[in-house]
Amino acid sequence: MTDRVDIQNVLSQMRALQAQASGAVRPMAGPEAAEGPSGGSFGDLLKTAIDKVSETQNEAKNLSLALERGDPNVDLPQVMIGLQKASVSFQAMVQVRNRLVAAYEDISKMPI
Repeated sequence: MTDRVDIQNVLSQMRALQAQASGAVRPMAGPEAAEGPSGGSFGDLLKTAIDKVSETQNEAKNLSLALERGDPNVDLPQVMIGLQKASVSFQAMVQVRNRLVAAYEDISKMPI
């Protein structure tokens, strides 16, 4: 039953990320654009996202090590789901980085 809940949690996170990436989240204008809805800056939001990716990767690594040690509380599907979550979150972060680099390059090429 916990695997089903875990899978549902992963799917809901993926749908939320997909909605954000596709632009379904309304962009803000004005002074709120520099700060997120919670009042944090873009840098804080990015750091939080990177920390979350790192945490997901560490959890997957710990699950993998526990399986290798023969921990009876860890099974192979749980490890595989953890590794896939880590992989997907890392790939998403790489895409965000690529978009930021492209945006920076576009801005740097603009005439003043």
